[in-house]
Amino acid sequence: MSTPLLRFAPSPNGHLHLGHALSALVTWDAAARLGGTALLRIEDIDRKRCKPEFTAAILEDLHWLGLSWPQPVLIQSDRFDLYAEAANRLRDMDLLYPCFCTRTEIAAASPGTDPDGAPLYPGTCRHLSNAERIARLQRGDPVQFRLDGQAALARTGPLSFTVIGPTILDRPQIRYARPERWGDVVLQRKDLPTSYHLSVVVDDAAQTITHVTRGRDLEAATDIHVLLQMLLGLPSPYYHFHRLMRDQAGEKLSKSRQSPSLRDLRAQGWTPDDVRRAGGF
Repeated sequence: MSTPLLRFAPSPNGHLHLGHALSALVTWDAAARLGGTALLRIEDIDRKRCKPEFTAAILEDLHWLGLSWPQPVLIQSDRFDLYAEAANRLRDMDLLYPCFCTRTEIAAASPGTDPDGAPLYPGTCRHLSNAERIARLQRGDPVQFRLDGQAALARTGPLSFTVIGPTILDRPQIRYARPERWGDVVLQRKDLPTSYHLSVVVDDAAQTITHVTRGRDLEAATDIHVLLQMLLGLPSPYYHFHRLMRDQAGEKLSKSRQSPSLRDLRAQGWTPDDVRRAGGF
């Protein structure tokens, strides 16, 4: 087996909080236990929300925690052409189709929800004729591109991935993937040539990541990533899912809930050791 490589991949759309610190510490601890290396990746494909000052703050916070990483740091916004190439490979397989539906239209016709609780796409634009697709594209209608889930699974058949846990040194176990519960996911957005799902599998392969450590809130998304890896002929790493940090109400810490940032805690007198103890290290 090659030297273990792991990655911590925050998005610079706000300041890091204790949940991010836990994820980072799990990654660096796992790398140390495996005798490998932890890489830093900046996932900044959302150009509207991601800011250079947040990237600088991420580097500062991680250094404050005593973490280090090899250079150069992979910056996703430098790699849009590569993500577009991967999407075009799927398009050449006739697995990517344009979708012109609004969120309101999707919610009104949705047959249920995906594992994240969002409305499942009802497949409306999958049934458009090529002539109508071309006409709407030429007209400049707002568009995003979705993976034809049924056609993709017809190519791959049943899928599985390897999970290690509850600790990174435990015996690997095989788990079956269920990408069908996500429906036809968006892989290229209206204003971007990629999505989180597409860029993460392209970059994991490019960086030869052997182990992915991620919170349990992203466990279900692994179904999509395994499907894309199979379609694109990319290797599938081992996966390790760690617990989440929660507030007193039992809710997951998040930027959207304005959870206290590491900078807030530092201003209150917290030390890196305090953060490590809060994360169970």
